[in-house]
Amino acid sequence: MTAFALDPLDLAALLCSRVCHDVISPVGAVVNGLEMLEEEKDPAMREEVLGLIRASAENASARLQFSRLAFGAAGSAGASIDTGDAEKVLRGLLSDPKLRIDWRVPRALAPKNRVKLTLNLCLVAAAAIPRGGEILVESEGDMSADGLVLRVGARGPNAKLAPHVAAILSGAPREAIDAHAIQPHYAALVAASAGLALAVETAQDAVTIEARRAAGENPATAAA
Repeated sequence: MTAFALDPLDLAALLCSRVCHDVISPVGAVVNGLEMLEEEKDPAMREEVLGLIRASAENASARLQFSRLAFGAAGSAGASIDTGDAEKVLRGLLSDPKLRIDWRVPRALAPKNRVKLTLNLCLVAAAAIPRGGEILVESEGDMSADGLVLRVGARGPNAKLAPHVAAILSGAPREAIDAHAIQPHYAALVAASAGLALAVETAQDAVTIEARRAAGENPATAAA
């Protein structure tokens, strides 16, 4: 379990800031495109601007759909999430020709916190390979079972986690959590809620994050 207790109001505020930061850029691009469209008279240029607006709107939609599953309630307490939906929103968010996603999690209705954890670990993995590469997402055992092991790996040129991210995921004590650290901190909270402990392994051009049952965790709690 993460060693730092963040005030619930601060947690909510920082998560909201994170989502707004992710969405404001494509939404701003849509607004700018509409302003350009009002002034542009050339048909060819108008078509190009419309293409930019369309791409920005699709990007904003993909980010919001991802955030709804990764950070939102996604249903009432105890709800399950379709892992197929999780794969879909992940591919929508990371639709970069430089990035390949190898999703090996069987499709099933799974406890929402385990699916949310998977998506959050994928977000951490994507940040570890800003120049592109491959993200491998795999599970051992049933997503609802006690012995589940989740593994998310990132492989690419100079793949690495920021030191504070690796420390947070590993449960190292923290004096404060800011906007740059809120997402991995949230991932650690979700892992603890799902009864799973996180471990980070690094190698040349590769990072792997593994989640498995925390030592001494009650199996009933872990599957909740």
